[in-house]
Amino acid sequence: MPIRIPNDLPARKILEREGVSLMTEATAARQDIRPLKIGLLNLMPEKIKTETQFARLIGATPLQVDLRLVRVGSHTPKNTSQEHMIAFYEAWEDIAHEKFDGFIVTGAPIEHLPFEGVTYWKELQRIFDWTQTHVHSSFHICWGAQAALHHFHGVPKHALPQKAFGVYRHKNLNAASPYLRGFSDDFSMPVSRWTEVRRAELPKAGRLEVLMESEEVGLCLINDPDHRSLYMFNHIEYDTMTLADEYNRDVAAKKAINMPANYFPGNDAKRPPENRWRSHAHLLFGNWINEVYQTTPYDLARIGQD
Repeated sequence: MPIRIPNDLPARKILEREGVSLMTEATAARQDIRPLKIGLLNLMPEKIKTETQFARLIGATPLQVDLRLVRVGSHTPKNTSQEHMIAFYEAWEDIAHEKFDGFIVTGAPIEHLPFEGVTYWKELQRIFDWTQTHVHSSFHICWGAQAALHHFHGVPKHALPQKAFGVYRHKNLNAASPYLRGFSDDFSMPVSRWTEVRRAELPKAGRLEVLMESEEVGLCLINDPDHRSLYMFNHIEYDTMTLADEYNRDVAAKKAINMPANYFPGNDAKRPPENRWRSHAHLLFGNWINEVYQTTPYDLARIGQD
């Protein structure tokens, strides 16, 4: 089954060109099936790009998915038009009474700030707590993962001496995990962050399970069954050119930035990079969606009651 997104969402034309199976709102209403209800709390500055990246991965599953775009009400985006936000996004306060099968919290380019210094930190904390009663499974990305891990477990983040930036090899630490079903033992994915979470500071109590890790850039994916959450510290959802766009942006702004490692062929920024993570990105999100489908209550009202 395809993903249902608003008919006029800019991502629709891109996904249609790529062959992603999409469904109109009218067609979805005629089907006698309960779609999975997935919320995307988009904290990234270039929201249209991020919407497209996650819709692409969610839409590759064989299940019908209803994707809802969510924003924090206490923050006004600077890089996305108000028209787009009004047309396609719902403030979290307006949907807080609803239940969701899955909920994604993206990264945000605010790593230099302490968590408590983020203008919408208190609202984000309320959202994290809300997921425990209104969401069956949550998937937190990059800064969103660090923030959720800090909120639920008190784990700090640490500034890196230089940005972890490039495509790095990672290890599959539990091939039996339903989230890593079909994964290679060794695989690569994009990394773009100024901070890290350290394995030694993860709480010994509880059931946190490290699923992916890199010798070069550390922790990557953690499963937290007690909070029905996944924490992904890197950007497996990135497009082929996303790291190049970030690099060229910083070079143009005369910011100190290293060329992304293991990305441009021959370390030549004029040569187009090759995507070596696309299949694993689809696999990870397909496994997550399947696990949500297998375990979520059919009656949405029961979510959070068990």
